[in-house]
Amino acid sequence: MKKLFLSTALATALTGLVALQAAVPANAQEPKHGGNMIVTYKDDVATLDPAIGYDWQNWSMIKSVFDGLMDYKPGTTELRPGLAEKYDISEDGKTYTFTLRKGVKFHNGRELTADDVVYSLNRVVNPATQSPGQGFFSMIEGYEDAAAGKAATLSGVSAADANTVVIKLARPDATFLHIMALNFSFIVPKEAVEAAGADFGKKPVGTGAFKLTEWTLGQRLVFEKNADYWIAGVPYLDSFTVEVGQEPVVALLRAQKGEIDIPGDGIPPAKFVEVMKDPEQAKNVVEGGQLHTGYITMNVTKAPFDKVEVRRAVNMAINKDRIIQVINGRAVPATQPLPPSMPGYTKDYKGYAYDQEGAKKLLADAGYADGFETELYVMNTDPNPRIAQAIQQDLKAIGIKAGIKSLAQANVIEAGGAGNAPMVWSGGMAWIADFPDPANFYGPILGCGGAVEGGWNWSKYCNEDLDKKAADADSIVDPAKAGERLAKWSEVYTKVMEDAPWAPVFNEQRFTLKSARMGGEDSLYVDPVSIPVNYDYVYIKE
Repeated sequence: MKKLFLSTALATALTGLVALQAAVPANAQEPKHGGNMIVTYKDDVATLDPAIGYDWQNWSMIKSVFDGLMDYKPGTTELRPGLAEKYDISEDGKTYTFTLRKGVKFHNGRELTADDVVYSLNRVVNPATQSPGQGFFSMIEGYEDAAAGKAATLSGVSAADANTVVIKLARPDATFLHIMALNFSFIVPKEAVEAAGADFGKKPVGTGAFKLTEWTLGQRLVFEKNADYWIAGVPYLDSFTVEVGQEPVVALLRAQKGEIDIPGDGIPPAKFVEVMKDPEQAKNVVEGGQLHTGYITMNVTKAPFDKVEVRRAVNMAINKDRIIQVINGRAVPATQPLPPSMPGYTKDYKGYAYDQEGAKKLLADAGYADGFETELYVMNTDPNPRIAQAIQQDLKAIGIKAGIKSLAQANVIEAGGAGNAPMVWSGGMAWIADFPDPANFYGPILGCGGAVEGGWNWSKYCNEDLDKKAADADSIVDPAKAGERLAKWSEVYTKVMEDAPWAPVFNEQRFTLKSARMGGEDSLYVDPVSIPVNYDYVYIKE
């Protein structure tokens, strides 16, 4: 994982209580309770500590064991209150007051209090925790001192009483509620963390819908239903088992035999066409978008990519449909940095049309009528070298001779961060949003802050005016003005495309194979937030 708007439901939450329960869509089958679901993965899980875990495999498991102040409506990017039954925002947008739900219990039986929230947020920022999510909390007052170890706690986080948490920000930030829904913000009990020490990630204690009851390293993890869960009627499953050490091809065979319910690593690329052409298997495949864009970066600080005409020419040279064929159609063409499932995506924006003759004219206008030579860096794992070859052919057609530098992921990232890579195909390293908000696609990979030595902005594109527009957009925290904020973000990304530091290529789709006995909305199996599966809301039909 690498790194929304405020909905009408959130506006309601500002002024009243929101009672949560398991909702059943109209005309949907009534969920059934009971049973054990089996999921497989090739690799073992690294940790279930919410302050540490930061990969797609453990993401959804952590979300089933723990909860945060905020959450998302299952299968959507729509925020809703979580452990906080309501919250208020001050007029200046810098003070958030959260009222906790009463009666919520940790798996050890103790009731949740505001002190647990204060402890958990301080723990993730404390440098001793070494949390990869520490930087997400930079908007909170006192962050710099706490993150540097100069202060033991965040000055902006306090418990007004047992059920009230007050969080003061150093600046208004519309992404803050999303941060409160991130795994890094999930609430943990101090006594359990201190008792387990470094093993807390193997002995997690949360308030979530499931408890971890067994972890046999290299074999399986077993999660059992939390009978005291605070959302009525959830979860539906009695348990789910995660079996590890399963090669994806073997997992697919087991799924075909009905021995498992979900091969967690997905459908192996070599078997994808075979599965999709078999009607019996294809009917159990769920497709959904994800917060991902695959793109080509161009280093705007060095010739020839310091000329916008050249960068636009590259955009026009790329045959996106043909590249998508390389990955068996598992994507849709990208027109802009944001993926279609991201709030703020500009639906009517067409981007750059595939136009080789138009691209050649732009090169000539830039003084490169005879083309030029350059290098395209790519991660050396399939299918990325094959995608790079397709890009190479497209560029050759307009006179650009791009040599391919196929390297290990770490070497490509190093070259991109150092500014030594004229072009980078982002595949295998492409940005997947941490939370569904347009801001998360800008700062680290397109903003001036990321255009530094070692940063993830490999195009080294820095537009200070756009940085200011981005900051202005994120200063809008009033839910009633959510549309205005998203419109500002749309303007930012449209301007980015005018400057063309990237050539967006595709937005990869997720395909999940589930057994015929599994029920629940398809969106739960390609949940954009609970990646890859929302365990809390799926169920067994039989």
